[in-house]
Amino acid sequence: MKLRGLIFDVDGTLAETEREGHRIAFNQVFKKFGLNWDWDSRLYGTLLKISGGKERILYYINHYQPNFISPIATDNFITQLHQLKNQYYLQLLEEGKIPLRPGIARLISEAKKSNLKLGIATTTTEENVIGLLQAHFGAEGPKWFDCIAAGDMVRNKKPASDIYYYCLQKLDLNASQCIAFEDSENGMRAAIGAQIKTIVTVNDYTENENFSGATLILEHLGDPQFPTKIPNEKNLNYVTIDFLIQLLTER
Repeated sequence: MKLRGLIFDVDGTLAETEREGHRIAFNQVFKKFGLNWDWDSRLYGTLLKISGGKERILYYINHYQPNFISPIATDNFITQLHQLKNQYYLQLLEEGKIPLRPGIARLISEAKKSNLKLGIATTTTEENVIGLLQAHFGAEGPKWFDCIAAGDMVRNKKPASDIYYYCLQKLDLNASQCIAFEDSENGMRAAIGAQIKTIVTVNDYTENENFSGATLILEHLGDPQFPTKIPNEKNLNYVTIDFLIQLLTER
């Protein structure tokens, strides 16, 4: 089957958004609301097992702050926290504090030149996705993507496959025509549950997760000046479109 599309997760896959992005923004909003909550790097790694920012806050309240009494209905309070958190996150993006991961900008550019369709499949909000793309690719960046499937556009978040089925429908492609890029076990399970071959680029938070079922596991996608180790490839140290075409047909 011919490669027709690439589908990317966002947080931890396109960019290192979690530790110095979302986590910082969460702590800023907790302080703003007068909450004595602090998500350090270790705790945040645990909370990342829960997909979705609002779901993460609710999990934290239930498991770490069981005596917390919300000043308004809990769902509404969490929504307020999450909305302001996203504003702080976008500010961090505008300040250039959240870089893309190695190989992302190059591979997206190569995909555009090869006339491949590009999709996003993420649990973060559409606003956050657009902010990240504009910060790194300019005002036209979001238009490079034929589908941005984000946030609450589907009922069930990862590891459910809903977001990938939605993205495939919008791209008008079959799973066998695409490759997905994820960084976490939940994300990988969502992609392979939709029968999409998946490349996992691990990070500090996810490197010890179970990635059985992934087509390929890498440290990052690599660049000529920042190589990565690709299993069974002696003469290639960064992911290219030609390599992805081969990967889709051979593995």
